[in-house]
Amino acid sequence: MKHARVVVVEDERIVALHLKQQLTKLDYEVAAVAASGDVALQHIISQRPDIVLMDIHIEGEMDGIETTARIPADLQIPVIYLTAYSEEATLDRARATKPYGYLIKPYSERELHATIQMALERGRVETALRASEDRFRSIVGAISEGIFIVDTATKTFVEVNEPGSAMFGYAPGELIGGTLQTLSAGEDERAEAEAAARIERAQASGAPQRFDWRCRKKDGRSFWAELSIQVALIGGKTMVLSVVRDLTERLAIEEQLRHAQKIEAIGQLTGGIAHDFNNLLGVIIGNLDLLREARPGDETLSELSGDALDAALRGAELTRRLLAFARRQPLQPHHIDLTELVGGTMRLLKRILGENIEVSVTFETETCRVFADPGQLEAALTNLATNARDAMPRGGELTINTGRRFLDAEYAAANEDVTVGQYAVIEVTDTGCGIPADVKARIFEPFFTTKDRDRGTGLGLSMVFGFLKQSGGHVSVYSEIGVGTTFRLYLPRAAGELTMKAEPHLVEQLSGRGETVLVVEDDTPIRRIVVRYFRELGFNVLETRSGAEALAQLESIPVDILFTDVVMPGLIDGFELACQARERWPELSVILTSGFPQSRLTDDVASTRFRLLSKPYRKSDLARIIHEVMGEAPASKAGDD
Repeated sequence: MKHARVVVVEDERIVALHLKQQLTKLDYEVAAVAASGDVALQHIISQRPDIVLMDIHIEGEMDGIETTARIPADLQIPVIYLTAYSEEATLDRARATKPYGYLIKPYSERELHATIQMALERGRVETALRASEDRFRSIVGAISEGIFIVDTATKTFVEVNEPGSAMFGYAPGELIGGTLQTLSAGEDERAEAEAAARIERAQASGAPQRFDWRCRKKDGRSFWAELSIQVALIGGKTMVLSVVRDLTERLAIEEQLRHAQKIEAIGQLTGGIAHDFNNLLGVIIGNLDLLREARPGDETLSELSGDALDAALRGAELTRRLLAFARRQPLQPHHIDLTELVGGTMRLLKRILGENIEVSVTFETETCRVFADPGQLEAALTNLATNARDAMPRGGELTINTGRRFLDAEYAAANEDVTVGQYAVIEVTDTGCGIPADVKARIFEPFFTTKDRDRGTGLGLSMVFGFLKQSGGHVSVYSEIGVGTTFRLYLPRAAGELTMKAEPHLVEQLSGRGETVLVVEDDTPIRRIVVRYFRELGFNVLETRSGAEALAQLESIPVDILFTDVVMPGLIDGFELACQARERWPELSVILTSGFPQSRLTDDVASTRFRLLSKPYRKSDLARIIHEVMGEAPASKAGDD
């Protein structure tokens, strides 16, 4: 097996023949012999030898040096120059072509063999090094983080991968020769000094360093990045390997998480307050109703109690909004045709928006249905429309669009509590003043408002937020100062046919026929009021304050209706009581009531068909739900065996 394939370039025929004999004797394969540069290039390109022996002084238009310079660089073929003499200028030209060796004529076979072997070994080493560098560059280029390789001597970049250049807004290769300091934002001298010190420590000690770094893009925008520095041996040289990771997305997600946690904490607080406040309002509203019925002809009492009742009802509306924000408001979802609901709502809103606001509505061409509480959705649209009106005091345009949207995994990952799937979307867009960034971050917080104290409670948008979250939906907002704002309400699309539920008939009074109701309520004033309500409606009433006492009464006395609060002290709360009673007496009618339903309550009500009456309620509300329950005509009573 031949050691290597050689192309000989020599214009003296006798010298070329002798050289060929020497190479053959040394077990090399002579691939071709050429006497001119043109022929030599043809042989080199076609034969692709392992090495070229090139006489510097050959006849023709190109000497050996020019011929070597024209060998395609991608062939990476070692060249050894042959020469008997050369002036300094010729040697300078030869060195510029980076030959792998020189042979001075005359030379021995031993010198020839040694020079060729050294050149071949150098070629193998350089080929391996180039392959290693290519692999290194491929790996560096494939890494999504920015990779910056710094020469420890010059402190400048000798290698920057494409993601690193793009991260700072530069073209590939544009940062070569720059420094880490040139990419620093320079906004905090103390932070800059600390970053410089860490870089110096990494270079001096070799210990890895990792820290957050304020950077600046080519266009001047600054951002936070994580900088990891490690001294490494690259290409035989000691270099500093710097990995830069853009923290913009991570910081945004962390801020979103903090905001979500804050909203959740506020929701828990406001929900708890609303629960207790509902009990207080229930006592106030109930006693005012009873007082007005007891003195129907007293005009002064009627006027004063009416004002107090109106105030209490407004307080009840506030608690409902708080519960909606806290996602604890009992919903009454139905299948809704968005075209019908939005169209009907906007016809009403046009009357209150004013003549200086132009309203346009565009609907999805196909019927778009959702499963949601129509009253809450109408309230959400009303809040957004009135906010838009306030943002356009001199007039403007309000546009409502309905459509369909698929929220994918990428969107869900960037938005808290969003589930991948098909959604119906309602876009509410105004041409108003826009929302500043600091205000936008807080608009869904309860009681936060930029309006005058007498113009808003700060609960409108928080109610929208809570209603959509509780309905499995999502709300987003986009705004530009001086341009306008767009709110997008996403609700899961409903499957199946449209089954709009008719508004229940309001029953002001109901005459019972002596049916027995067991009232279970731990709050004494509220229990006193609801017992009186039932008695005035014509029912026989039993009362107790705990779930355990209620079970004992159900065992001993026949009961037609169980009316129980959900949240009660003791081991048996209202829901557990209802479940045990329904299991023991399947035909027993059950009505639950609470000012603070548990998160599972709405699902459980649907699965067990328990009725739900939210606090605070009036006598007419109780009459209506009793009417619905009595329409089911229970077949047996609790207490009967």
